[in-house]
Order: sequence, then C-alpha cells, then structure tokens
Amino acid sequence: MELNIRGDKVTVTKSIKDYITEKMERLNKYFDRSKSVKANIIIRVKNNEQIIEVTVPTSKFTLRAEESHVDLYAAIDLVIDKLERQIRKNKTKLNDKYKNIIQFDIPIEEEEDEDLKIVKRKNIATKPMDEEEAILQMELLNHDFFVFKNVDEECVSVMYKRRDGNYGIINVK
Repeated sequence: MELNIRGDKVTVTKSIKDYITEKMERLNKYFDRSKSVKANIIIRVKNNEQIIEVTVPTSKFTLRAEESHVDLYAAIDLVIDKLERQIRKNKTKLNDKYKNIIQFDIPIEEEEDEDLKIVKRKNIATKPMDEEEAILQMELLNHDFFVFKNVDEECVSVMYKRRDGNYGIINVK
C-alpha cells in the first residue's frame, strides 16, 4: 500500500511514519492488489488532542476513519482498528457489490466556523449508483449523509441517517 502521510501544523517524524507504515500493513491482507492502493493520512493537533485521519480510496469503494487521542500512537492504533472493523463488517456487502459498485469520492475536510459563513466550496463529480450502494458508501465513509446520482429515480439524491437509525432520502428533480 502506498502511503501519503502529511502533517497539518505538525512535523511528521521518521518514527511516526515508520509506526504508521507498520500498522497500515495490517490492511494489506484485505486488498488483492495492495500495491495499487493509495492511502492518504493527515495528522493534526487540536488543543491537546492528536487527530489522525485516514482515507483509502479504491476503485470499488472508499474507506475513511478519524480518531483523536492525547497520545498520537494510541490514535494511530485506534484508527487502524476502526478501518479493520469497517472492512470486516462490510466484507460480505463489498464482495456482493464488487461487480457493480462505481467509486464516488467526496474529499472530506471538516472546518469549524462560528460566523456561519461559507468558508470552503467543493465541486464533486457524481457517478450513478443505486440506493443500496449509496448506503454502503455512506457507512464506509462513516458520514451522516451521502450525495449521489440515483439510477433508480434518475435524479440527484441525498441519503441521510435518521436519529432512529434508519435512512431517509431526498430526491432533487
């Protein structure tokens, strides 16, 4: 697996890179061609918390996990465990969908702003998928909502997770 490790207001030392590389090797067993898989890893600091965010876009699906901890090495362990759980939890769904899933990447970047103004705008390229695939992608990304081109309704749809644990959908026609 090819790793792109960068620090946001943090210096990423060789020992941190080595530790992340060693831990990310645990995920290689889940990918047929792990050499072609690229993982983006961002390390940030917020107050006294060390935050690590890992995004693994593949041609079939996108995995994403984020963890924070006072100790960076503990945060790395937690995020790798979370990614492994996501893969194992969705293994049968992914195997069933390998033939039909089309990748849909949304670059994720969380920003906090008290003034409630638009500080960042992103354009995304949507690809057609059905509602079941959208739920799978949303769960893999660990998001509360997901925007996609709905092949069943022939429109843009927003899939969202409701407070009761079920899903809702908004169709834009």
